[in-house]
Amino acid sequence: MSSLAGKTGIVFGVANKRSIAWAIAQAWAKAGAKLAFTYQGERLKENVEELVAAFGPDTLLMPCDVTKDEDIANVFKTVGEKFGKLNLLLHSVAFAPKEALEGDFVNTTREAYRVAHDVSAYSLVALSRAAAPLMTEGGSIVAMSYYGAEKVVPHYNVMGVAKASLEASTRYLAYDLGPKKIRVNCISAGPVNTLAARGISGFMEMIKHYEAHAPLKRTCTPDELGATGTFLASDGAAAITGQVLYVDGGYQIMGM
Repeated sequence: MSSLAGKTGIVFGVANKRSIAWAIAQAWAKAGAKLAFTYQGERLKENVEELVAAFGPDTLLMPCDVTKDEDIANVFKTVGEKFGKLNLLLHSVAFAPKEALEGDFVNTTREAYRVAHDVSAYSLVALSRAAAPLMTEGGSIVAMSYYGAEKVVPHYNVMGVAKASLEASTRYLAYDLGPKKIRVNCISAGPVNTLAARGISGFMEMIKHYEAHAPLKRTCTPDELGATGTFLASDGAAAITGQVLYVDGGYQIMGM
């Protein structure tokens, strides 16, 4: 039997075929899960529609701006009507204004700081709160982080601070939702060539740095992130919650 057979899930954060969210969604579906998807804005709708068509014409696809409580409420109302229950949630959502990912962190504006935290960290709280009533059999919530939450990564700037907030939120949510048998974990991925990553100045140099310094002499692949996401969603991870799992070729262990 497939490891996620009979489970239902919702995926936030697919932008295109290179998205980490798409890699994990494909792995979840291959493991037997039935999935719903959201997209942010009309600009991304066509891309996501084309991708999820592979899962069948009745695949649930909904718009959702995670900064709007009414959008979130509508999504989970629709999911409840369609599935009746929910087992899995993937949070792969992050954003900061482009100018906040250039120059010095000390020059981050109040508005850029607010937006980065609202979209990239608070949204996990809002989505978890809305999902919990549907997770009547327990569940697994997986969020995507990066090493810049723990150590300074030049040019990552306010996004690193927002990811630190995301990781702390994961721990507090794990504590709150644990009695409902809902687990909340983060995957901290090494650099992967995604739409979001290409917005970070010096991204290709970052890849080369990992290849030179990580114990495995490389970062990670989308397929490896899909496999980790499937593990965290499965009963094999039933006793794991509030954790950050590094999938980065071992880079996180290095001091120099």
